[in-house]
Amino acid sequence: MSIRNVALCIALALGTPSLSLARGYLEVEVAPPEPRYEVVPEARVGYVWAPGYWDYRHHEHVWVKGHYIRGRHGHHWVAATWTHEGQRYRFAVGHWDRD
Repeated sequence: MSIRNVALCIALALGTPSLSLARGYLEVEVAPPEPRYEVVPEARVGYVWAPGYWDYRHHEHVWVKGHYIRGRHGHHWVAATWTHEGQRYRFAVGHWDRD
């Protein structure tokens, strides 16, 4: 578990009402800004592009720049996403999925 996830779990245990974390998701009551436009650098053999996304840290949205990550045979990269559900916004972390 990453340090970020540990910190969020501790915050939840202490009763922070605006956050919840389960199964790689984060829910907040604040909409993320519009995605930023990024120029994708030239392709790199053996790597896939993980596009930039808005993360949520310390009660604010923070832009994480896109970057190349080493490919995994038999898998494809699923980019991080935000969805609107009722009065909350749900963030799903980027991850590898089987082809």
